[in-house]
Amino acid sequence: MENDLATRLRIGTRKSAMALAQTEEIARRLTAAVPGLDVEIVKFDTTGDLDQTSKLLPHGGKGGAFVAQIRAAVLSGELQAAMHSLKDMPGNEDTPGLVIGATLSRDPPSDALVLRDGVTLEALRQSRGKGFKIGTNAVRRAAYARRLFPDVEVIHFRGAADTRVRKLDNGEKQRLPDGGAVGPADALIMARSGLDRVGLSHAAHASADAEREVLWILNGHCNSPVAGFSTITGDQMSLTASVLDLSGNTIIEALRAGPANRPRELGRAVGLDLLAKGAGEIIERSRPR
Repeated sequence: MENDLATRLRIGTRKSAMALAQTEEIARRLTAAVPGLDVEIVKFDTTGDLDQTSKLLPHGGKGGAFVAQIRAAVLSGELQAAMHSLKDMPGNEDTPGLVIGATLSRDPPSDALVLRDGVTLEALRQSRGKGFKIGTNAVRRAAYARRLFPDVEVIHFRGAADTRVRKLDNGEKQRLPDGGAVGPADALIMARSGLDRVGLSHAAHASADAEREVLWILNGHCNSPVAGFSTITGDQMSLTASVLDLSGNTIIEALRAGPANRPRELGRAVGLDLLAKGAGEIIERSRPR
């Protein structure tokens, strides 16, 4: 038994993309440091993951929602270790018999303001947030949002990092415990490190690259009736674009999907599809004479 424990380590973690990214990095470092070590990642559906509607306080805060079940498995001997984000661990309590044994190097501590397509930071600033909805479940972030944009509406918004971004992109409402809903959100306040871990910190930049590549291929100008819109789901990007004549009677459309980390190639393909359908002639006719 002692030999088995020395070469086998079961680590418990939430199933979210961010938690798994952290745990996989820990497993990689452990196996590199201890040759022959067998690390098993045990995934848990915690209360907070299963219920993405309610506020966390009824579940005992973040500690009850995301930590309690995995902590119990460590105490019972089912696991040898657990991986938690420090933000999920209550700062005002200790668990006898358990310690924070190690931490990864600190990631950038800043928060990020994630905007839905069509919303600009300048518009938020000029309006003081009036008419806009910012989604968060953190009371600290809600307070800062109101300080920066005094007239904004802060709405309850739950989910793992990638889930929240998907809901923002798709214009989905946030369900509430009473059966109602709020939203959709115009922006989210999220941890920059969380966006990095799930590969979404540059999502907006990738979308802009894809959409602007369409304009480049079409040789579009400020008078061009060209539209483009991309969305990212996981590691895939979809891009739709259209060209209209000035009367609005004729429209040419193209739609493609491809890897999110190759946005310019996707934009180029969609632009060439539009050209093949006659978009060049429409754009040329729209040029000032």
